[in-house]
Amino acid sequence: MAIAKAERLMNLALCLLGTRRPLSKRELRGSIEAYLEAGTDDSFNRMFERDKEDLRELGLVIETVENLDGETGYLARRDSNRLPPITLDAEEAAALGLAAKVWQQARLAGAASGALQKLRAAGMPEAEDAYEAHHSALEPRIPVHEAAFEPLMLACRDRRPVVFDYRKANAARPEQRQVEPWTLECWRGHWYLAGWDRDRGAERVFRLSRITGRVRSRTGSFTVPVPDVVTVRETVESWAGETATRSALIRLRSGCGYPLRARALSSRDLGDGWDELEVPYGHGLDAWLVEFGPDVVVLEPADLRADVVERLRAVAKG
Repeated sequence: MAIAKAERLMNLALCLLGTRRPLSKRELRGSIEAYLEAGTDDSFNRMFERDKEDLRELGLVIETVENLDGETGYLARRDSNRLPPITLDAEEAAALGLAAKVWQQARLAGAASGALQKLRAAGMPEAEDAYEAHHSALEPRIPVHEAAFEPLMLACRDRRPVVFDYRKANAARPEQRQVEPWTLECWRGHWYLAGWDRDRGAERVFRLSRITGRVRSRTGSFTVPVPDVVTVRETVESWAGETATRSALIRLRSGCGYPLRARALSSRDLGDGWDELEVPYGHGLDAWLVEFGPDVVVLEPADLRADVVERLRAVAKG
């Protein structure tokens, strides 16, 4: 069975790499013997989708293209699947080894481990892990609890448009968004998706914890070019509140809100179990303050106080 699957994957890879135009599933089924032997259309579709994902896991970049008749085709361009020679010194190899240990999720951990094995097989030095002695006390971790993370990560990698339901912090009900996903960023322990919102015709950032239901992939290509990583990162930081243009004055209950205290410009004890903090005020601060509920009271500016009150009322209404 393992040999049969390996042969089927090899034949599929050769078909996708050898074609000059996208091949439909119908054409691929007629070209690969194992697909011809599939009993029903459903069994073929399941087999093909599994094989396609297996090839992507192995590193093959498979493009999905929709022709003028609306039929979906697949191909793997050779220029997209060719890498230049990779040379790493011992310090760079150690950094990659540390990065591979960051992910807690089994799927990402397996992908990271497989990538390291391929690099070592290509001659990457077996660097001595300078951090091994400290792992028992401190280990790097990036938590991912949102179900939307994995499908969005794959959509960013494969440049596939997606559709999902999104509930804004001040909205009672979610609404559908059609997005061309660019990248995922982790900031203040939360994951954000940056991409192009087709309905609004503008760049937008979405917090993954506010995505409800299932993320659905869509066929077709992106309609706008993907900006470079630096631009996207700056957009994520700005929408999440990283870029502060002024300061705000808040009351914070004693013993609460340690992330706020870490960013405070100044702090003083008001007595009666409350402290007064001056914190940087940028886009998204109102949504962040709402998360602390009754432990935070905004003193000024008035527009920030009004935004926080509006968000709290929206949450109370359900």
